[in-house]
Amino acid sequence: METHSKKMAEVKLFRTWSSRFALRIVWALKLKDVQYDTIFEDLSNKSPLLLQYNPVHKKVPVLGHNGKSVAESLVILEYIEETWKQNPLLSEDPHERAVARFWAKFGDEKVLPSIWEAFNSEGKEQEEGIVKAKENLKYLEEELKGKKFFGGEHIGFADIALGWLAEYENVFEEVASMKVIAEDEFPLLSEWKRTFADAPIIKENWPPRDKLVTRYQAFRETNLLNKAPK
Repeated sequence: METHSKKMAEVKLFRTWSSRFALRIVWALKLKDVQYDTIFEDLSNKSPLLLQYNPVHKKVPVLGHNGKSVAESLVILEYIEETWKQNPLLSEDPHERAVARFWAKFGDEKVLPSIWEAFNSEGKEQEEGIVKAKENLKYLEEELKGKKFFGGEHIGFADIALGWLAEYENVFEEVASMKVIAEDEFPLLSEWKRTFADAPIIKENWPPRDKLVTRYQAFRETNLLNKAPK
């Protein structure tokens, strides 16, 4: 267990070292300067405490706070925003809050699955997956017009939700020998990726790149093998 305070914190984060969903929670807690303890889980041998805190999905991330638990990364982000008011991730304007939530959900429901499909494919199937992924990414490119971040001048809720794009998408491209976010096609999204990835709190908490590449190489090999005709 990794402790981020001198004494045991009232906040506990259950995660794995590589989970892009858990990374959202790390960023949010650090941006709000919330002290917490990290419990790294082995998902092949889940701890009794994780199963107690998340009996429905039995997966990470899970946030424990004063003995109570919250699961699912976007739900946890909302909880963090409502519990710790400093350095807000959402605007005071109701419409702007709704827009941020929309893009966060769009990322999970459209962007990530389409890139993941291309990543786990080869040949013509991969080409078709890349086309589908780019169709979704065009909406993000449009949303960034006139903005530094999706949240405006500062990192916000949607940036954290989409933040995996700034590093994990690069890893997916490298491992699968594909190009999804090209500078000439997505100049604003490319610039956002660099700006977000280099922000101090974000940059300090990326998992080691070489370990991510190795992990996702194994993921892809297994997935392609499972898809192959028997």
